[in-house]
This record gives sequence, C-alpha cells and structure tokens, in this order.
Amino acid sequence: MGFQFAPDPELYPFQSRWFDSSPGRLHYVDEGDGPAILFCHGNPTWSFLYRDIIVALRDRFRCIALDYLGFGLSERPPGFGYRIDEHARVVGEFVDHLGLDGYLTMGQDWGGPISMAVAVERADRVRGVVLGNTWFWPTDVLSTKIFSRVMSSPPMQYAILQRNFFVERLIPAGTTRRLSPAVMEHYRRVQADPGARKGVAEMPKQILAAHPLLERLGREVPAKLGAKPALFVWGMKGFAFRPGPSLPHLRKAFPDHVLVELPTAKHFIQEDAPGEIAAAILDRFG
Repeated sequence: MGFQFAPDPELYPFQSRWFDSSPGRLHYVDEGDGPAILFCHGNPTWSFLYRDIIVALRDRFRCIALDYLGFGLSERPPGFGYRIDEHARVVGEFVDHLGLDGYLTMGQDWGGPISMAVAVERADRVRGVVLGNTWFWPTDVLSTKIFSRVMSSPPMQYAILQRNFFVERLIPAGTTRRLSPAVMEHYRRVQADPGARKGVAEMPKQILAAHPLLERLGREVPAKLGAKPALFVWGMKGFAFRPGPSLPHLRKAFPDHVLVELPTAKHFIQEDAPGEIAAAILDRFG
C-alpha cells in the first residue's frame, strides 16, 4: 500500500505526522510557524504536490498539507467509499483536531470542493481563501461531463486501476515542465498497485455523482465565505477549468479577490509555478 513508501528527504524535506481519523489513519505535514494555511490536493496527487510552496512559505506561515484517505501516505481503509463528501468529513475532523482558527485554505482540482465543504462549516475560523484550477459548483461544461462519463466507463476504470492511467498519462499531460523521473516516482509509488488506486478511480465518477454537494456549495460558498479575501492563482494553459468558464463563477462568489494568472502553467500549477504561487500568497496574505 502507498503509505509504506518512504519519500526522498531531498525532495520532501518534512516530518511525517499522523492523525487517526474515524475511518482511518491520515498522513500530513505541519511545517513552520505563523498564520496557518491548509493545502488541499486533487487527483491523483498528494501533499508532495505542495512541497516547493511549503519550502518557500514555512518561514512566514504554518504550512499544513494532508493526504486524503486513499492518497499519498494515508491509509486505504476497508469500507471507505472515497466520495467527496466523505473526504470532506475526514478533513473537517482533521481541522477540528488541530484546532485551526484564523486559517487560510488553498485548494486545487478536487481540493477546491473539499476545502470549501470544510470551510463553509467553519466560516468564522477561515481567514481567507486561495483557489487555483478548480471549482465548487455543479459543472455545466460539456467536456467536463464527458470526461466524467468516459473515466467512469469500465475500460477507463480498468486503465486507472490496472495501468495507473491518471499518474502515467494525466500528470505529464497536465504539466508544462517535464517532471524528473524521481518526482514521477513519488506520484507513482504511492499508488503502487490496483488496491491503492481506488480513491483515484472514484474521483472522476464524483464530478457527476457529487452533484448534491456541489449544488449546496454553489449556494453556501458565496453566502458564508464570500466576504473573505480571496486569491485566485490560475494556470492559463490548463486543460480543465479553463479561465473563461471558471473565473466568472469565482469572481461572483468572492468580490474581494486578486487574480494572478500563470501564463505558462497547465493544470498542476504547484509543479509548474510554485514560486509564483508562493509569492502571490505572501503578497496577498503575508
């Protein structure tokens, strides 16, 4: 299972920490001092995705990055369904366990809906919001719906589970810069066998299956969090969550926002532009 993998301390120079959530053991890192910022990843990544941003910010912020159950070094507990609402409940339990108050929250890809689901329940404890190449409302983009249906089909579920399709194909396709073999191994080795990839396989189904949650977030995020200061960091070459359809939703939800365009970044903005993202966070919230 993925949690048996030992990251290279040169690439991931952090102390591993653990939280025993109700369904299973959650891995996270908690680095630095100062105002807390919670980093929420997407699919098929883990806290490793935020490594360069954490290194850049930990002198000024308390940087907390977790791995959802079924991802990274966290457990793959029997009976866990890997639905987005289940992930959000576990992350909420984690935030409460740490007693986070006055915290910033950052989400990319599925980290957007998950971080927002946690934040709307704790709005009085949220200082500000950072979002990049993500969403938190029911998708009305045809290509996204098609992606969900195709990735949920038996042939593609086989490719995801048996061939590690998301890691082997979508991470390279979603980054402008070519990732080193060592970096790719850190994504590959935590999803080393089909049993470790159940969470990865479930997330594309959730684009449509999580419609009730996304519908609720579409209402509650503006109502409960819309007055918070927000930062949008956007990979302008991303194949998902293109700025044209996505940014109007975000601008309307968060009137007090700053947009930082990342002109050469694709979907995995933390790999393509970690320095620019860290600088934008410091400028907005430092």
